[in-house]
Amino acid sequence: MSSHESIKQSLPDGEVYAGLILGKNGAPDHHLVLLDGDIDDVTWSAARAWAINRGGDLPSRRELSLLHANLKELFLRVWYWSAEQSETRSQLVWGQNFSSGIQTMYGRQFHGRARSVRRIAVSWAGAHHSEQ
Repeated sequence: MSSHESIKQSLPDGEVYAGLILGKNGAPDHHLVLLDGDIDDVTWSAARAWAINRGGDLPSRRELSLLHANLKELFLRVWYWSAEQSETRSQLVWGQNFSSGIQTMYGRQFHGRARSVRRIAVSWAGAHHSEQ
């Protein structure tokens, strides 16, 4: 059985396996799990606190792209907060529109919608890689 299949089977009710995120810049690969529930009409700070309080976090921009690709039907066709702030303007935060698929930035005080995710580290121990 593949690792993602074993993770899918072990998820608590309401959680949904979203896929694999490949690590970038030295970060490890991880499985992404969408937690049940959402919150609406909240600032970024309130959304982040809500997500962490649920045992997860807001998704990154890459994770939002994966959620849009794999689980779009589980989202309303509106805009959702990410965990990522602008690199040059810390008062701006990235988000994902689940209608158009576009990512854009909004001010932290904007009121938006949020979902929470959790990450499960990928263990490649014992994995066999073929060289071509």
